[in-house]
Amino acid sequence: MIKKFAYVTVAIMFGLSVFALAQAAPAAGSPAAASRAATTPPNAPSAAAAAAAKFTGTKIGTLAVEQAIAASNEGQRELEALGKKFEPKQNELKGLNDEIDSLKKQLNAQQDKLNDESRDKLVRQIEAKQKSFDRAAEEAKEDFQSQAGEVENKILTKMVPIIQKYVTDNGYGLLLDTDQAMTWPRGAVILSGPSMDITQAIVEAYNVASGVAAPAASAPAPKPAKPAAKPPASTPPKQ
Repeated sequence: MIKKFAYVTVAIMFGLSVFALAQAAPAAGSPAAASRAATTPPNAPSAAAAAAAKFTGTKIGTLAVEQAIAASNEGQRELEALGKKFEPKQNELKGLNDEIDSLKKQLNAQQDKLNDESRDKLVRQIEAKQKSFDRAAEEAKEDFQSQAGEVENKILTKMVPIIQKYVTDNGYGLLLDTDQAMTWPRGAVILSGPSMDITQAIVEAYNVASGVAAPAASAPAPKPAKPAAKPPASTPPKQ
């Protein structure tokens, strides 16, 4: 059974919450969804109608499109590469985050000993660094989401013919995307069972068609002699 981990590869690599994509499909209006909409040709509705005319089956199926993209061998490879590309930016933000935390601890520890001028100077320094962090984090987040959307669009373009062939060959007349927040009461899908889900079948068919090998399994980490201390969460400092 396919794991629900759209973008989970890169989300794990990015400890900072500003990079986390929540391993869920982008909601309508998100950068990835907007990127897909921006690349949709103007005649897409008529093209879709023409394609639908070929589907004369009566079966109803569901497909988690975002999951299928992220679970494919090519998707895993591309998203892992994107995660590595953004590692330097992650490290840069973490360094700034740690610096702000250090200054805040200094302020808390010394505020009773500092005169007004020194205390105000330290407060302004913290505020300036916080604004710099927030701005850099937001820019990095938008850049990452934009590039993740490009990866999604590239793979989806090649996946569509695979989906169409599978639907035609297996007698489907209706296919619903369960990754696009279309569940009731906001959408048409009230309930969908696993017997209707063709996500895994599409992933397997796409892997064969793409010829991309499965990512090498990571070697299991050696067990420590003592329980390792849990690292602190790398989250942006609170205002």
